[in-house]
This record gives sequence, structure tokens and C-alpha cells, in this order.
Amino acid sequence: MIEILQWTTLVACAAAALSRIPNLVRKKNRSLFYIFAFLTVATLLSIKGPYLAIDDLLGNTNVANLLLRFIIFGAIYFLGIRIAKGFGDARGVRLIRGRAGTIVLGLISAALLVLFALIDTEGSSAGMMDVYAKDERNRLLVEYYGAAGRAYPAYVCLAILPAMVRAVGSTLPAMIRISALLLAIGGIDVMLSLLFPLIPPSWGYLPFIINYTAILCFVSGLALIWLAKARAHRKVPTPSGTQ
Repeated sequence: MIEILQWTTLVACAAAALSRIPNLVRKKNRSLFYIFAFLTVATLLSIKGPYLAIDDLLGNTNVANLLLRFIIFGAIYFLGIRIAKGFGDARGVRLIRGRAGTIVLGLISAALLVLFALIDTEGSSAGMMDVYAKDERNRLLVEYYGAAGRAYPAYVCLAILPAMVRAVGSTLPAMIRISALLLAIGGIDVMLSLLFPLIPPSWGYLPFIINYTAILCFVSGLALIWLAKARAHRKVPTPSGTQ
């Protein structure tokens, strides 16, 4: 089940990224391509087979996991800015791109690098599960490292969530309100990831479901916004003599 969810998410992200290439070439709405491309690579690196192959090329020390964390940071940054601007959320834009957001990103990134340097990362392991199991010291460091990796995405999602909730209850077109709902669900899923350490081992599948549901909600929500805009443009009557 988990593998099906992983590969389905990868295909959805890749298809969305490929659909944005024409606009990327035309230098139009390029941030959407970056979001989908980052999410595609992040999903690829979260799947065991590709992760092990890529990390082997990088030295077999789980550098791929560190790379994954920063790719997620990039994806969530562009995603947050795009959503906040799209819904006229000036406060959300300030919280992400302003001084507060820069400080939060800088501190979390520094913590992530320091913790990674302290962990005995020898031996590729998807999700760093084998690294986690080495000893008590590594177990604690990996938990802190994972918490740092989840903190920045949670911050960005918290910044944009109020605007999404307002949009869901607004008088905007139904498709836009549905997209806002999907984006809100994705944001809530990301924030729930902060509670992963509290999930009992018997529910180990739950973090995977939460993570991939978040990605699918983000991709679907952005796709619905694009469709709504395309439909609105088609409904605009063509002025006489311009055809």
C-alpha cells in the first residue's frame, strides 16, 4: 500500500512538472514548475530504491537524506509564497519571505546541518532507520534531526493556513474554494508531522500516509487553481475584430 502511494505521488508530481515546461520556456508562472519539480525530486528521494541508488553515488553516508530535507525546504518556500500571493495573503508572504521567515529558515537550516554532522550516518538507509537503530546517541540525534527537518515546512504551512480557511468559507468560485480546502488539508498534514515522534511503532505506516497525502493535496489544489483560471479565461468574450 505504501509503495503504491509513493509511486502514485511521484507520477502525479512529475506529470504536473512536465505540464508546466511550456510556461517555464515562456518565462510565465515559473514558480509552479519549481514547486512541482522540487516535489517530484523529494518524492523520488523518499522511495527506498531510488534513495539507495542516489546515496550510493554521494558516498553512502545518507547525504541524500540531507539533500532531501533542503529540497523540501525549497518546495515549501515556493509553495507558501505562491499560495499566499494567489489568495492575497500579504501577512503570509511577510511571514515566509520577510525577516521572520529568513531567521526561522536560517536557524533551522543551521540546526539541521549541525545535527547531521553529529550523527554517525555511515551506511545508506532510507529514512535513516538503520542509522536510528545503531545506538542510543544516534537515536536521539536522528529524532532531533527529523524534528528540525519538519519544523520549517510546519512554519510555512502555519503562516498560510488562516488565508486558506478564510477562502474555504468565502464566496469565491466553488473550484477555488475546493482548492483552498485541499491546500489547507495539506498544510494541516504537514503540521501534524511534528507529532510523528508520538506515533506508536505499530502505527508506523501513518507518517507515510500523512506525508504523501499532504503532497497530493498540494498538487491537486494548485492544479484546481490553474483549471479555474483557464476556465475563467475561456469565459471572457473575445472583443470584436481580434479573432
